[in-house]
Amino acid sequence: MSRLERTALSVLHRMDPEQAHDLSLRALRTPFVSLPDPVTSPRLSTTLAGLELVNPVGLAAGYDKNAVSLAPLMRAGFGFLEVGAATPVPQPGNAKPRLFRLTDDRAVINRFGFNNEGADAIAKRLAARPQGIPVGLNLGANKTSADRAADFAKVLTTCGAHVDFATVNVSSPNTEKLRDLQGKEALTALLDGVAAANAQLTKPKPIFLKIAPDLTDQDLSDIAEIATGPLIDAVIATNTTLGRRNLKSVHKDETGGLSGAPLFALSTRILARLSELTEGTVPIVGVGGVSSAEEAYIKIRAGASAVQLYSAMVYEGLSLIPRIAKGLDALLERDGFGSVAEAVGTDRERWL
Repeated sequence: MSRLERTALSVLHRMDPEQAHDLSLRALRTPFVSLPDPVTSPRLSTTLAGLELVNPVGLAAGYDKNAVSLAPLMRAGFGFLEVGAATPVPQPGNAKPRLFRLTDDRAVINRFGFNNEGADAIAKRLAARPQGIPVGLNLGANKTSADRAADFAKVLTTCGAHVDFATVNVSSPNTEKLRDLQGKEALTALLDGVAAANAQLTKPKPIFLKIAPDLTDQDLSDIAEIATGPLIDAVIATNTTLGRRNLKSVHKDETGGLSGAPLFALSTRILARLSELTEGTVPIVGVGGVSSAEEAYIKIRAGASAVQLYSAMVYEGLSLIPRIAKGLDALLERDGFGSVAEAVGTDRERWL
């Protein structure tokens, strides 16, 4: 991390977290932020549900909710991006404050509630993005919708032509009863609607499913059964957790989803179990607590084909992304792997 980036993070950490979040997105659009372009090598190049990635390190949804900083983020070292979540119509989200730094725990709690400018505005920005790494959109449902399941298909219909993949997000803890849609019957019906909308696109897109970490063994078995069927192409494991074990920070009891370092072990166990249940046949994106090349490597060896991160940038800055990609390349070389794909799932048993 450069002295300039360290100073910038220090300034941001003196601000309200949500204001700092918004300022960081604006700063990316200035000429003062140094961007390395995507990091790649023959070992790092890989595929994810048919998408060609220059490296397996992605941006998780939630940072650039409204797709306002796509061009700079595409040059920040990532192999792919996910923006959103987007809902059919704009919504303000939950009351502020709704974002909290847990500095002592290297974690974040948020209860945003799918605040976004709506699918139409986001579609226009996605349509105007430059060529480059794959960009996906996290699909959400409006809080006041009479048919939340149908909302996901509506967003895909509006935005699908302008993205490389779309993620069905029924795992956010911040929209009341949204996680109820993770049940087998409800989820299958929802995904049927998304598949129908996807089939109407000129070029149908890979559909990802983002799951919660707070699932029972039966929940995971049901998701594995759906994942090995025709309705989804990959699983993102996992979203934030409602758990609050062993936290020290002053904001530890705030309502919302917890992300960052405390989520690492839980989310890695979930992805390893899902990899086992699907016999490694379904691509999994490992998310939760990744803040180093070593942690990205652990996720991959536990069964992830790629990883995503967001919360770690709050503490390590954007320069973390090329550091992880380059470090992952070195770890693969050290252990004799010729590619990311060769390493996937090779240490899964450790997490079961």
